Amino acid sequence: MKIVCHMENYPVIVRHMENYSLALNDVFHALADPTRRSVIARLGGGSASIKELAEPFGLGLPSFLKHIKVLESCGLIASIKIGRVRTCELRRDNLAAAEKWFDEQRAAWASRYENLDDLLTTMKGEEK
Repeated sequence: MKIVCHMENYPVIVRHMENYSLALNDVFHALADPTRRSVIARLGGGSASIKELAEPFGLGLPSFLKHIKVLESCGLIASIKIGRVRTCELRRDNLAAAEKWFDEQRAAWASRYENLDDLLTTMKGEEK
């Protein structure tokens, strides 16, 4: 028996969460590679040409362009071609999904540590 799930049958909030998760998955996939993280770090200082970005890695241009395509497809960077030069820039607003996820995780763990501290304080008081 095959079960088919159609997102249009779900409430809007569930569809929104699915889209958020997919976007977040794409961002984390892109950032999982050290070359792409280095490109993002470099673009944090301002726009750069593909040639400038590729230079430190010693990769052939076709291989490096695959990294650029991944970063563009998830919306972390944008590029524009003027003449023969393609220039990339960071799209900082699209890093917000990852930043929001980290903030949520940080808040959850801070709450857990606070609860643990309270429990340990209570247990220490009961021992006396």
